[in-house]
Amino acid sequence: MLVTYLRTEAHVETVVTSQSPESSGKDESSIAEEMTMKDLDEREFEIAPTKGMVDIGGNLTNRVEEKEEPSKVIKSVEPEKNETAEDSFSVTESGGNQEPDSGVDNSKQEERMDFQVPSGSEHFNATLPVENNENPPILDKKQAACNFAKGKWVVDDQRPLYSGFSCKRWLSGMWACRMTQRMNFDYETLKWQPKDCQMEEFEGSKFLKRMQDKTLAFVGDSLGRQQFQSLMCMITGGKDRPDVLDVGREYGLVKAKGAVRPNGWVYRFPSTNTTVLYYWSASLCDLEPLNITNPATEYAMHLDRPPAFLHRFIHRFDVLVLNTGHHWNRGKLNANRWIMYVGGARNTNKKIAEIGRAKNFTIHSIVSWVNSQLPKYPRLKAFYRSISPRHFVNGDWNTGGSCNNEMPMSIGKEVLQDESSDVDAESAVRGTKVRLLDITALSQVRDEGHISQFTIKGTPGAQDCLHWCLPGVPDTWNELLFAQI
Repeated sequence: MLVTYLRTEAHVETVVTSQSPESSGKDESSIAEEMTMKDLDEREFEIAPTKGMVDIGGNLTNRVEEKEEPSKVIKSVEPEKNETAEDSFSVTESGGNQEPDSGVDNSKQEERMDFQVPSGSEHFNATLPVENNENPPILDKKQAACNFAKGKWVVDDQRPLYSGFSCKRWLSGMWACRMTQRMNFDYETLKWQPKDCQMEEFEGSKFLKRMQDKTLAFVGDSLGRQQFQSLMCMITGGKDRPDVLDVGREYGLVKAKGAVRPNGWVYRFPSTNTTVLYYWSASLCDLEPLNITNPATEYAMHLDRPPAFLHRFIHRFDVLVLNTGHHWNRGKLNANRWIMYVGGARNTNKKIAEIGRAKNFTIHSIVSWVNSQLPKYPRLKAFYRSISPRHFVNGDWNTGGSCNNEMPMSIGKEVLQDESSDVDAESAVRGTKVRLLDITALSQVRDEGHISQFTIKGTPGAQDCLHWCLPGVPDTWNELLFAQI
């Protein structure tokens, strides 16, 4: 079976990662697969390879054009030469640094890659979407009339949608910036206003009514977990809801003996029989232990198979939101003992073995597989969420990088680009019925919204310019999702 993949543009990749919470939402330790830094309030950071539209700090770079009036218009995200695309480190369990990955291709030139996928692979539809696909996505009238990713941030005195103080059951304390030493909370008052349409106001009661007898599932990394926690706070208004049930056992999401926490959480609102789920899958690959009797076994990382959890439970989902990107670096794969597999066998294709291409191959694979399932489950609405940007300047997380700005600088700017800043994600969904939840460019202008230097304990350390304060930017991701379901 011959897979032909056509690459035409520079790739965008920015990174964010974190831990998973207990049902109390206040656990600060790291999950087994993630790396722990106890000297940083037990936060973890990892930097995946970046290329394409980045500055020398690894951040997405916007071209801002001045008009005669004071407002600024973000026309596009320009690809620039990435001088640090290979300076990608991951924290190991021992706290050391892995060698940077050197398999990142920054070329903007069209490159043709022929992937030989063994005929035994039955999990992957080998036809990757390319530019001239004859079957464009089918959009309803509301979607076709509005590109929710184009617009601007405006001040809304009705914000935030919930309190970081009170949403303790659903929100991890490390992400509740109201619980830290931060004093400026202007970032909480901004609302995203799409350019070509009015976005429906989010209300918990409206969400539950729309999702009556339905299940919404987030499957992805710690940024997916932030979006999950954000949505739980939005639905409940940040209040404890004793009637909400923890039904993780129905999905096998219970804390195993000796484990720090389960691999996800599932909550049900009995009044409308609405279920909201999060499952931790950093790579969106199926991970299979090669020797189940060996605690230190290596794992087959099947780039062309969906996570076993998703394969097992997709028939129960009505809305699915996928994301990955934050764990794709050589150090992470080595630390987790993940070995790339394609077609049921260890990968021998050197092109796929390069981290950036392996990630892109996997994104196309998971989107293709989900798209193949949609005819079986016509009620299912599937989304792939684009990458969330990071905002380190003057270094990276482990080299003194910071994001000290606390003032919203995006007011008066418009994001007007027609294409997504996440080229891989946009390419993957093109020609499928999987929709792109495009949050990259609108989040890029919100550098003040990160955790930054602020922690619960107030101890100095590396800044977190990857994750977002909650309430904050991820709330808008959920508003965009709500507008499209």
